[in-house]
Amino acid sequence: MQLDEVLQDLAAESEALDRLVSGLDAQQWSRPTAAPGWTVAHQIAHLHWTDEAATLANTDPAAFFARLSEIDDPHTFVDRAAAAGVAPPDELLPRWRAGRQALADALRKVPPGEKRPWFGTAMSPASSATGRMMETWAHGRDIAETFPELAQDHLRPTARLRHVAFIGYRTIGHGFASHGRSAPTDPFRVELSLPDGDLLAFGPAGAPDRVTGPILDFCLLVTQRRNPADLALQATGEHATEWLTVAQAFAGPPGAKREPKAKR
Repeated sequence: MQLDEVLQDLAAESEALDRLVSGLDAQQWSRPTAAPGWTVAHQIAHLHWTDEAATLANTDPAAFFARLSEIDDPHTFVDRAAAAGVAPPDELLPRWRAGRQALADALRKVPPGEKRPWFGTAMSPASSATGRMMETWAHGRDIAETFPELAQDHLRPTARLRHVAFIGYRTIGHGFASHGRSAPTDPFRVELSLPDGDLLAFGPAGAPDRVTGPILDFCLLVTQRRNPADLALQATGEHATEWLTVAQAFAGPPGAKREPKAKR
């Protein structure tokens, strides 16, 4: 994907979420979401914090590394940063809007071919924007599912999910590694049905390990918004079957994962 294309879809995804949360009152901003301990305000505060961190990484890598060195507990700093950023909606919304614009401007200024640091890796501007697209969609999904009566349009899958699916495919090895397991050396084949009936495919057609199903279910899996038992995904091959249990498109330690519906 070209940077401008990803940024255009990231802006559209952010604006769709903005329309949803800007229509909520202060009490609704305090409503708990599916992420344990996180309200709507925590979700937006996290998106703003991560946009700021990405902007810093792309404008001042030394300052970004300095911030990394201050992280004392990788398992709790995300929750603590989200909590620290919680504010009334009339403060948090403008802050988030300005932050995501600053990030887009910063990504466009990175010289072609260069990468910038991120948590445990380095990313091109297009990859960074794709990561922000993935997070914006995932946290927006948590908010939309908190208000299903208000968010029917937001809950419908769009063509923008191809970015989330792409990063989900690219991070197959990361999912194994983040769970302390050896990543398979052979490639995977991923075939996903799109809302319009077309097929989106990644990996060689003859790969023995395959994952197939709806793109929405794949994206819910790699962002850990659903348990594999609740998804219409089919895995073929030992490694593909194992991957369903460790899929993780985001950086950092493994998430807590969602329980299957039968256990809720």
